[in-house]
Amino acid sequence: MSRLALVTGGTQGIGAEIAKTLHANGYKVVSVHMRDSSRSRSFADSTHIETARWDVSDFQACEKGVQIIEEKFGQHVEILINNAGITKDVMLHKSTFEDWDSVIKNNLYSCYAMTKAVINKMRDNNFGRIVNISSVNGLSGQLGQTNYSASKAGIIGFTKALALESAVKGITVNAIAPGYINTSMVEALDEKILESIKAKIPVRRIGSTSDIARTALFLVSDDAGYITGETLSVNGGLYMQ
Repeated sequence: MSRLALVTGGTQGIGAEIAKTLHANGYKVVSVHMRDSSRSRSFADSTHIETARWDVSDFQACEKGVQIIEEKFGQHVEILINNAGITKDVMLHKSTFEDWDSVIKNNLYSCYAMTKAVINKMRDNNFGRIVNISSVNGLSGQLGQTNYSASKAGIIGFTKALALESAVKGITVNAIAPGYINTSMVEALDEKILESIKAKIPVRRIGSTSDIARTALFLVSDDAGYITGETLSVNGGLYMQ
């Protein structure tokens, strides 16, 4: 039986690419999203990947959503990709509480809420793969991103602690810290800024969403069963000094 995977933020950008890559490699995939239904239908129609809609920062919504999916497929979730996230960039002294609260909830609370909804059955079955999408800015920080950097650094701490708790139960927990990837956010940058960014990256290119998706595919595989608690930086060599 193919393993059942949930991908949050799974209908656009990195999440969509991870969902498509897992699907192409034989996994049953559900992409969880908060987008309008017409866009999710378009994604589902073009990829033949199941979609589900709920607020991944809402603990009760996550519990209910996972229960519905497991009943529909007749099996437990064995793979969780915590990818959902937002940015609200602003210098801290100019920020509002809402700027902080919404980013922490969407990026960090969601990791807890989604993981709590699946972890007990993973422990019961002595198997699970959890991959949390952090960021290079969770490692290095970034001007105007105290909220985002804090949330992504928190994901790394969450990953390490949960890996320690879960290893004896056959569950691996790892994080991926993408660098600059060709998502809509990066593509919207001014061309001169984009070129200056490329010049700082040793491989001299912006990463692709498939670079991240292939890393996730490896981490959820049986071949990665001896890797846990790690943060894989996928950034073309940026900050490797």
